[in-house]
Amino acid sequence: MDFVVPTVDLGSIAPALLVLATALLVLVGELFTAPGRKGALAVLALLGVAGATAKSFLLWGQSETAFGGMVALDNYGLFFGLIFLIALGMTVLLSVRYLDQMDMDHGEYYVLLLLATFGMMLMASGTDLIVIFLGLEILSLSLYVLAGFARTDLRAQEAALKYFLLGAFSSGFLLYGAALTYAATGTTNLARIVSFLAQAGVAGNPLLWIAVGLLIVGFGFKVATVPFQMWVPDVYQGAPTPVTAFMSVGAKAAGFAGFLRVFLYAFPALSVDWTWLLAALAVLTMTLGNVVAIA
Repeated sequence: MDFVVPTVDLGSIAPALLVLATALLVLVGELFTAPGRKGALAVLALLGVAGATAKSFLLWGQSETAFGGMVALDNYGLFFGLIFLIALGMTVLLSVRYLDQMDMDHGEYYVLLLLATFGMMLMASGTDLIVIFLGLEILSLSLYVLAGFARTDLRAQEAALKYFLLGAFSSGFLLYGAALTYAATGTTNLARIVSFLAQAGVAGNPLLWIAVGLLIVGFGFKVATVPFQMWVPDVYQGAPTPVTAFMSVGAKAAGFAGFLRVFLYAFPALSVDWTWLLAALAVLTMTLGNVVAIA
Protein backbone atom coordinates (compact mmCIF):
# COMPACT_ATOMS: atom_id res chain seq x y z
CA MET A 1 0.00 0.00 0.00
CA ASP A 2 1.48 3.33 -1.05
CA PHE A 3 1.59 6.13 1.48
CA VAL A 4 0.50 9.47 0.05
CA VAL A 5 1.97 12.51 1.75
CA PRO A 6 -0.81 15.10 2.17
CA THR A 7 -0.24 18.51 0.65
CA VAL A 8 0.50 21.26 3.15
CA ASP A 9 -0.75 24.53 1.71
CA LEU A 10 -0.69 27.13 4.46
CA GLY A 11 -2.03 29.72 2.05
CA SER A 12 -5.41 28.01 2.06
CA ILE A 13 -5.85 28.81 5.74
CA ALA A 14 -3.95 32.12 5.70
CA PRO A 15 -6.73 34.18 7.37
CA ALA A 16 -6.96 31.72 10.25
CA LEU A 17 -3.17 31.61 10.58
CA LEU A 18 -3.06 35.42 10.73
CA VAL A 19 -5.55 35.32 13.61
CA LEU A 20 -3.45 32.66 15.37
CA ALA A 21 -0.24 34.65 14.83
CA THR A 22 -1.93 37.75 16.24
CA ALA A 23 -2.95 35.77 19.33
CA LEU A 24 0.68 34.77 19.88
CA LEU A 25 1.87 38.36 19.38
CA VAL A 26 -0.68 39.66 21.88
CA LEU A 27 0.37 36.96 24.35
CA VAL A 28 4.01 38.03 24.08
CA GLY A 29 3.05 41.71 24.13
CA GLU A 30 1.21 41.18 27.41
CA LEU A 31 4.57 40.52 29.07
CA PHE A 32 5.92 43.93 28.04
CA THR A 33 2.79 46.06 28.47
CA ALA A 34 2.43 47.98 31.71
CA PRO A 35 -0.81 47.69 33.74
CA GLY A 36 -3.30 50.32 32.69
CA ARG A 37 -2.01 50.34 29.12
CA LYS A 38 -3.50 47.07 27.91
CA GLY A 39 -5.52 49.00 25.35
CA ALA A 40 -2.47 48.77 23.10
CA LEU A 41 -3.08 45.03 22.92
CA ALA A 42 -6.60 45.71 21.68
CA VAL A 43 -5.11 47.81 18.88
CA LEU A 44 -2.78 44.93 17.99
CA ALA A 45 -5.74 42.53 17.96
CA LEU A 46 -7.67 44.86 15.65
CA LEU A 47 -4.69 45.05 13.29
CA GLY A 48 -4.72 41.26 13.12
CA VAL A 49 -8.45 41.31 12.38
CA ALA A 50 -7.88 43.85 9.60
CA GLY A 51 -5.09 41.74 8.09
CA ALA A 52 -7.14 38.55 8.18
CA THR A 53 -10.14 40.35 6.66
CA ALA A 54 -8.02 41.75 3.82
CA LYS A 55 -6.54 38.32 3.13
CA SER A 56 -10.03 36.78 3.05
CA PHE A 57 -11.10 39.23 0.36
CA LEU A 58 -7.94 38.48 -1.63
CA LEU A 59 -8.71 34.75 -1.51
CA TRP A 60 -12.36 35.20 -2.46
CA GLY A 61 -13.36 33.11 -5.47
CA GLN A 62 -10.60 30.53 -5.08
CA SER A 63 -11.47 26.88 -4.53
CA GLU A 64 -9.02 24.20 -3.44
CA THR A 65 -8.36 21.64 -0.74
CA ALA A 66 -5.26 21.14 1.37
CA PHE A 67 -3.85 18.91 4.10
CA GLY A 68 -5.04 15.75 2.38
CA GLY A 69 -8.54 17.08 1.80
CA MET A 70 -9.07 17.92 5.47
CA VAL A 71 -9.39 21.68 4.86
CA ALA A 72 -11.09 23.55 2.03
CA LEU A 73 -10.52 27.04 0.71
CA ASP A 74 -13.86 28.17 -0.70
CA ASN A 75 -16.32 31.03 -0.53
CA TYR A 76 -18.38 29.18 2.07
CA GLY A 77 -15.54 29.14 4.60
CA LEU A 78 -14.43 32.66 3.70
CA PHE A 79 -17.97 34.02 4.12
CA PHE A 80 -18.33 32.59 7.61
CA GLY A 81 -14.76 33.65 8.38
CA LEU A 82 -15.70 37.25 7.61
CA ILE A 83 -18.67 36.96 9.97
CA PHE A 84 -16.36 35.70 12.72
CA LEU A 85 -13.85 38.50 12.09
CA ILE A 86 -16.56 41.17 12.21
CA ALA A 87 -17.87 39.70 15.48
CA LEU A 88 -14.32 39.64 16.86
CA GLY A 89 -13.61 43.23 15.85
CA MET A 90 -16.84 44.52 17.38
CA THR A 91 -16.21 42.56 20.58
CA VAL A 92 -12.70 43.99 20.94
CA LEU A 93 -14.05 47.52 20.49
CA LEU A 94 -16.76 46.90 23.09
CA SER A 95 -14.31 45.36 25.52
CA VAL A 96 -11.71 48.12 25.92
CA ARG A 97 -13.74 50.42 28.16
CA TYR A 98 -15.69 47.56 29.75
CA LEU A 99 -12.53 45.79 30.94
CA ASP A 100 -11.14 49.04 32.32
CA GLN A 101 -14.34 49.79 34.24
CA MET A 102 -14.61 46.26 35.64
CA ASP A 103 -10.90 46.13 36.59
CA MET A 104 -10.34 43.13 34.29
CA ASP A 105 -7.90 44.73 31.87
CA HIS A 106 -5.71 41.71 31.13
CA GLY A 107 -4.11 40.93 27.79
CA GLU A 108 -5.07 37.27 28.02
CA TYR A 109 -8.64 38.34 27.31
CA TYR A 110 -7.77 39.34 23.76
CA VAL A 111 -5.67 36.20 23.31
CA LEU A 112 -8.67 34.04 24.19
CA LEU A 113 -10.93 35.97 21.81
CA LEU A 114 -8.44 35.47 18.99
CA LEU A 115 -8.02 31.77 19.75
CA ALA A 116 -11.80 31.33 19.82
CA THR A 117 -12.02 32.98 16.41
CA PHE A 118 -9.26 30.71 15.11
CA GLY A 119 -11.33 27.72 16.22
CA MET A 120 -14.41 29.13 14.49
CA MET A 121 -12.51 29.54 11.23
CA LEU A 122 -11.26 25.95 11.44
CA MET A 123 -14.84 24.76 11.87
CA ALA A 124 -16.00 26.69 8.81
CA SER A 125 -13.16 25.52 6.56
CA GLY A 126 -12.80 21.95 7.82
CA THR A 127 -13.87 19.15 5.50
CA ASP A 128 -13.08 16.38 7.94
CA LEU A 129 -14.99 15.57 11.11
CA ILE A 130 -11.76 15.54 13.12
CA VAL A 131 -10.76 19.03 11.95
CA ILE A 132 -14.24 20.35 12.67
CA PHE A 133 -14.12 18.80 16.14
CA LEU A 134 -10.64 20.25 16.72
CA GLY A 135 -11.89 23.72 15.80
CA LEU A 136 -14.90 23.26 18.05
CA GLU A 137 -12.72 22.34 21.02
CA ILE A 138 -10.39 25.31 20.50
CA LEU A 139 -13.46 27.54 20.39
CA SER A 140 -15.11 25.91 23.40
CA LEU A 141 -12.06 25.92 25.68
CA SER A 142 -11.49 29.60 24.97
CA LEU A 143 -15.12 30.45 25.70
CA TYR A 144 -15.12 28.46 28.95
CA VAL A 145 -12.36 30.69 30.28
CA LEU A 146 -13.90 33.88 28.88
CA ALA A 147 -17.26 33.08 30.51
CA GLY A 148 -15.56 33.05 33.92
CA PHE A 149 -13.10 35.85 33.22
CA ALA A 150 -14.55 37.95 36.05
CA ARG A 151 -12.82 35.91 38.73
CA THR A 152 -14.41 37.74 41.67
CA ASP A 153 -17.97 37.44 40.32
CA LEU A 154 -19.74 34.34 41.62
CA ARG A 155 -22.25 34.44 38.77
CA ALA A 156 -19.43 34.38 36.23
CA GLN A 157 -17.82 31.40 37.95
CA GLU A 158 -21.15 29.59 38.01
CA ALA A 159 -21.65 30.37 34.32
CA ALA A 160 -18.20 29.08 33.43
CA LEU A 161 -18.70 25.85 35.36
CA LYS A 162 -22.12 25.16 33.83
CA TYR A 163 -20.84 25.99 30.38
CA PHE A 164 -17.85 23.71 30.83
CA LEU A 165 -19.87 20.74 32.09
CA LEU A 166 -22.62 20.96 29.47
CA GLY A 167 -20.15 21.88 26.73
CA ALA A 168 -18.00 18.85 27.49
CA PHE A 169 -21.14 16.71 27.52
CA SER A 170 -22.20 17.96 24.08
CA SER A 171 -18.67 17.54 22.72
CA GLY A 172 -18.88 13.91 23.76
CA PHE A 173 -21.99 13.47 21.60
CA LEU A 174 -20.24 15.07 18.65
CA LEU A 175 -17.09 12.99 19.05
CA TYR A 176 -19.08 9.78 19.46
CA GLY A 177 -21.06 10.67 16.34
CA ALA A 178 -17.79 11.14 14.43
CA ALA A 179 -16.51 7.80 15.76
CA LEU A 180 -19.66 5.97 14.65
CA THR A 181 -19.47 7.68 11.27
CA TYR A 182 -15.96 6.28 10.90
CA ALA A 183 -17.19 2.84 11.98
CA ALA A 184 -20.01 2.96 9.42
CA THR A 185 -18.08 4.41 6.46
CA GLY A 186 -14.40 3.82 7.21
CA THR A 187 -13.54 7.52 7.01
CA THR A 188 -14.13 10.89 8.66
CA ASN A 189 -13.43 12.87 5.47
CA LEU A 190 -16.63 14.45 4.19
CA ALA A 191 -15.85 13.88 0.50
CA ARG A 192 -15.07 10.21 1.11
CA ILE A 193 -18.26 9.80 3.14
CA VAL A 194 -20.21 11.08 0.12
CA SER A 195 -18.41 8.58 -2.15
CA PHE A 196 -19.07 5.72 0.26
CA LEU A 197 -22.78 6.51 0.52
CA ALA A 198 -23.07 6.84 -3.27
CA GLN A 199 -21.68 3.32 -3.68
CA ALA A 200 -23.04 1.48 -0.64
CA GLY A 201 -26.22 3.42 0.05
CA VAL A 202 -27.69 4.06 3.48
CA ALA A 203 -30.04 1.11 3.80
CA GLY A 204 -29.05 -1.52 6.33
CA ASN A 205 -26.52 0.73 8.05
CA PRO A 206 -27.95 1.49 11.52
CA LEU A 207 -24.63 2.86 12.79
CA LEU A 208 -24.86 5.69 10.29
CA TRP A 209 -28.32 6.70 11.48
CA ILE A 210 -27.16 6.70 15.10
CA ALA A 211 -24.11 8.75 14.10
CA VAL A 212 -26.29 11.34 12.35
CA GLY A 213 -28.50 11.60 15.43
CA LEU A 214 -25.51 12.11 17.73
CA LEU A 215 -24.05 14.76 15.42
CA ILE A 216 -27.36 16.63 15.42
CA VAL A 217 -27.44 16.54 19.23
CA GLY A 218 -23.83 17.76 19.45
CA PHE A 219 -24.35 20.66 17.07
CA GLY A 220 -27.74 21.36 18.67
CA PHE A 221 -26.04 22.08 21.98
CA LYS A 222 -23.61 24.48 20.32
CA VAL A 223 -26.30 26.50 18.56
CA ALA A 224 -28.70 26.23 21.53
CA THR A 225 -31.67 24.68 19.77
CA VAL A 226 -34.55 23.37 21.87
CA PRO A 227 -34.28 21.10 23.86
CA PHE A 228 -30.51 21.63 24.12
CA GLN A 229 -30.65 25.27 25.25
CA MET A 230 -30.56 24.75 29.04
CA TRP A 231 -27.13 26.32 29.45
CA VAL A 232 -27.93 29.59 27.65
CA PRO A 233 -29.70 31.76 30.31
CA ASP A 234 -27.18 31.22 33.11
CA VAL A 235 -24.12 31.49 30.88
CA TYR A 236 -25.28 34.61 29.05
CA GLN A 237 -26.22 36.35 32.31
CA GLY A 238 -23.03 35.44 34.14
CA ALA A 239 -20.44 36.02 31.41
CA PRO A 240 -18.97 39.50 30.79
CA THR A 241 -21.26 41.49 28.52
CA PRO A 242 -18.90 41.65 25.49
CA VAL A 243 -18.28 37.90 25.81
CA THR A 244 -22.03 37.26 25.81
CA ALA A 245 -22.33 39.28 22.60
CA PHE A 246 -19.44 37.34 21.07
CA MET A 247 -20.94 33.97 22.02
CA SER A 248 -24.41 34.86 20.78
CA VAL A 249 -23.08 35.85 17.35
CA GLY A 250 -19.73 34.24 16.61
CA ALA A 251 -20.08 30.92 18.44
CA LYS A 252 -23.57 30.30 17.10
CA ALA A 253 -22.48 31.16 13.56
CA ALA A 254 -19.59 28.70 13.95
CA GLY A 255 -22.00 25.99 15.06
CA PHE A 256 -24.20 26.60 12.03
CA ALA A 257 -21.15 26.67 9.75
CA GLY A 258 -19.99 23.28 11.01
CA PHE A 259 -23.48 21.81 10.92
CA LEU A 260 -24.22 22.93 7.37
CA ARG A 261 -20.78 21.85 6.14
CA VAL A 262 -21.26 18.35 7.53
CA PHE A 263 -24.89 17.71 6.67
CA LEU A 264 -25.23 19.47 3.33
CA TYR A 265 -21.90 18.16 2.05
CA ALA A 266 -21.52 14.70 3.61
CA PHE A 267 -25.08 13.49 4.12
CA PRO A 268 -27.18 14.72 1.16
CA ALA A 269 -28.51 11.19 0.72
CA LEU A 270 -30.14 11.47 4.15
CA SER A 271 -31.46 15.00 3.65
CA VAL A 272 -35.09 13.85 3.32
CA ASP A 273 -34.88 12.56 6.89
CA TRP A 274 -32.68 15.05 8.73
CA THR A 275 -34.26 18.15 7.18
CA TRP A 276 -37.60 17.27 8.80
CA LEU A 277 -35.89 16.85 12.16
CA LEU A 278 -34.04 20.13 11.70
CA ALA A 279 -37.28 21.89 10.76
CA ALA A 280 -38.97 20.55 13.90
CA LEU A 281 -36.09 21.75 16.09
CA ALA A 282 -36.22 25.17 14.42
CA VAL A 283 -39.97 25.51 15.03
CA LEU A 284 -39.60 24.44 18.66
CA THR A 285 -36.70 26.84 19.20
CA MET A 286 -38.48 29.85 17.70
CA THR A 287 -41.76 29.08 19.46
CA LEU A 288 -40.31 28.47 22.91
CA GLY A 289 -37.94 31.43 22.62
CA ASN A 290 -40.72 33.85 21.77
CA VAL A 291 -43.15 32.44 24.36
CA VAL A 292 -40.55 32.66 27.14
CA ALA A 293 -39.58 36.19 26.05
CA ILE A 294 -43.22 37.33 26.20
CA ALA A 295 -43.79 35.61 29.53
